Amino acid sequence: MPIELANVSCSYRSNTDELIPALQDVSLNVGDGEFVGIMGHTGCGKTTLIHIMSGLLAPDSGMVLLDEQDINSDTYDRNELRGKVGVVFQFPDYQLFESTVEKDVAFGLKHKRLDHEETEARVRWALETVGLPYQEVRSRSPFSLSGGEKRRLAIAGAIVTKPRFLMLDEPIAGLDPQCCQSFMRTLASMNCDGTTIVMVSHNADVMGEYAKRLLVLQDGSLALEGTVQDVFSNLERLRGLHINAGAPRAIGNMLARRGFNVPHTVTSYKELLYALKSIL
Repeated sequence: MPIELANVSCSYRSNTDELIPALQDVSLNVGDGEFVGIMGHTGCGKTTLIHIMSGLLAPDSGMVLLDEQDINSDTYDRNELRGKVGVVFQFPDYQLFESTVEKDVAFGLKHKRLDHEETEARVRWALETVGLPYQEVRSRSPFSLSGGEKRRLAIAGAIVTKPRFLMLDEPIAGLDPQCCQSFMRTLASMNCDGTTIVMVSHNADVMGEYAKRLLVLQDGSLALEGTVQDVFSNLERLRGLHINAGAPRAIGNMLARRGFNVPHTVTSYKELLYALKSIL
C-alpha cells in the first residue's frame, strides 16, 4: 500500500506537563486514487493523524510508510516527501504569507529548479485547476480573497508540485452551501484525475456524497473503518460515537421503517432520489 501506518501512537504534553495521548496504536492503509474521509468528535486525534500521515509530525512509536519506505527514517529524503504529499490546513490564512497570489503558489516550487516560464505555467495550472482565473487573481493579495477563494488558493499552493496525495483538515468548515459544493466538485475532479484525497470533516452529508471510504476515530483509536456505505449503515455504533450518518441515510432509514424498500447503501441525495424514483 502507498501509505501505511503500523501501530502508530502519539502523545502531547499539557501546560501542566501531563502526557495526553492523541493517537493510540493506529494501523491503516491508504491506496492510490482513494478518497478517504476521517470523522470523529473534536479532540479524537483527526488533525494529529493528518499531520503524522503527511510527515509534519513524527509518532512516539510505530511506523509511517510511503511506498514501503519509513518517512521518519534519518535517511529518508524529506524533499521527496513534500513532492508526493500536499497538505491543506483547517485555517487557510496559516498557509498564506506572500504579497501576491502568484508568489504564494509559486513558493512551493522554489526547490524545483524550474525556469520562469515553467514556474508561471505550473502556477497558472494550479490556480485554474481550483477554479481561480490566473490573470484576474495573480497580482492580488492573498488576504483580499474571500474565505472560499482562500481555501482554493491554499489547495493551489499544495498541488502546484503535483503531489500524489492531498491531505485536508476541515477544508469546508465555515463555507456556505454553494461554495462548499463548488469546492468539493474541485476535489472530486482532482480525485478522478488520480490524486489521492484524505479529508477530515464533520459534514456527514459531504462525506456520504464524495468519500469512498471512512475512518472514524474515538479517543485516539480507530473505532470504525470501511466503505461509506458500510460505516453509515452501522447506525447503532455511530450513535454510540455521537456521529450522525447524514440526512440522506437518516431519511432512507426513516422511509425503510415505514415499509419503503430504500437500500441501506444510500448515503447521498442523488442515491436517495434514484431509490425513490425506483420505488414510485
